[in-house]
Amino acid sequence: MKIEKMQASDIAEIARLEKECFSSPWSEAALTDELYNEHARFFVARVESELAGYIGAFNVLGEVSITNVAVKEKFRKNGIGAALLNKLEKTARLENADFITLEVRASNENAISLYSKNCYERVGERKNFYSKPTENAVLMTKQLH
Repeated sequence: MKIEKMQASDIAEIARLEKECFSSPWSEAALTDELYNEHARFFVARVESELAGYIGAFNVLGEVSITNVAVKEKFRKNGIGAALLNKLEKTARLENADFITLEVRASNENAISLYSKNCYERVGERKNFYSKPTENAVLMTKQLH
């Protein structure tokens, strides 16, 4: 597996993965905008030459907020999600970020388990945060220092 920065050539495939994984997927245009956003940190994971997953986040004033994590179904349970988190965390530490936060659907037990195993702690809940369907989000955070 190889993890690298998202490139323009990854956008169409990431947009397809977004549609597979999320009820409110990011568009190709939204993903493309992140290539030019100085606060955005997006990485892709490849197994051989195939895109297996990606992670996206923003780093603003020492706080990293994860916006997207997606892994193709056939690659799940193989450590790709953890590897993507690890890459983002290493980058955040190099940039002197203090912590990482994220929201996850309350029903997404697999993702909550992944984050918990990687030392993210539940710190709250956001009521009706998600739509399609309406659902609460679990707020999680990880201290980096």
